Amino acid sequence: MPLAYLTRIAQTPAPTFQEGARAALIAALWQELGYATETDAVGNVLTRITPPGTEGRPALLLASHLDTVFEDGTDVTVREDAGRLTGPGVGDNSASLAVLTALLRDLRGQTAILRRPLWVAANVCEEGLGDLRGSKYLISQHREQLGAFIAVDGYLGIAVTRGVGVRRYRATFLGPGGHSWGDQAPSALHALGRAISALYALPLATSPRTTLNVGMASGGTSVNSIAASAELLLDLRSLDPKVLGELDRRAVAALHAGAREAGVTVRVEQVGDRPGGDLNSGPLLPAIREAAREIRTELRTAASSTDANAAAPHSLPAVAIGVYRGGNAHRLDEWVQISSLNPGLKFLHRVVELYQQQPVA
Repeated sequence: MPLAYLTRIAQTPAPTFQEGARAALIAALWQELGYATETDAVGNVLTRITPPGTEGRPALLLASHLDTVFEDGTDVTVREDAGRLTGPGVGDNSASLAVLTALLRDLRGQTAILRRPLWVAANVCEEGLGDLRGSKYLISQHREQLGAFIAVDGYLGIAVTRGVGVRRYRATFLGPGGHSWGDQAPSALHALGRAISALYALPLATSPRTTLNVGMASGGTSVNSIAASAELLLDLRSLDPKVLGELDRRAVAALHAGAREAGVTVRVEQVGDRPGGDLNSGPLLPAIREAAREIRTELRTAASSTDANAAAPHSLPAVAIGVYRGGNAHRLDEWVQISSLNPGLKFLHRVVELYQQQPVA
């Protein structure tokens, strides 16, 4: 049962950019199951299963991200109560990693079902400012050897077939600073405030859905000091790449206008670019729908931003599928329904098996 792995994985901290301890744990677990693993240049853990006769055929790559949204030092203790496991990151994405590991355990001695190579990865940097670094690297390095990509991430019964494009910026406003009484210098915080006001005044398309969010803002040093610096992080999203590009242009212009009007300078740095659009999920959906039907789970398709986005620029069929039920993702009280883990494992196993039964080109 995936539960055998879940608590151990969830209680191994893995903030974005600091996934090393969890990556080492996953590599050790997979090696204990008899699989050779490799850790690539960005920290992804990868194992490749290539049964005799499948050499040279395009591989199916399954990947679950290692990182969580919680900073180093967060208490990641997992608690069990009333059929639930609760704790930071116990679902996103520890539960997916546990199910993926259980799949590898169950595939031992069953590689006869594989008509194509099966690659399994635990990748870095899906969350926050990680910008899909791990999945982007996997796909860019191995595209010619891959036939399809499945991100194992999210709730059971959901298949992400369309990627939400995301652009992210860090804007740093800089002024001379000074004393609140003795100086007349412009304030970096004033500029930040003007920029935020201008950003939220931008008209946003409702169809296709498009969003703008200033998720973090800070600056200044004391109540009686004119702020010499201030910073914000901006998140822009849309289902349409063209609409996202136009919003990007207007948002960057608003940042510069805010600085100019307040009399300070601004440094605008792009810190995220997640490609969006159709994920070409068609070749994968028949197996996913049938596997969901077999476990009596209604499947719905959705648009989201996941590791599957990384496949979009490469015209690689991709999808993200969930393998557990739970709630409160990205909260300290995130929870997973224990009884959903075995159905999630059965679902994933059948997706792999049914995909492998498709005719080999």
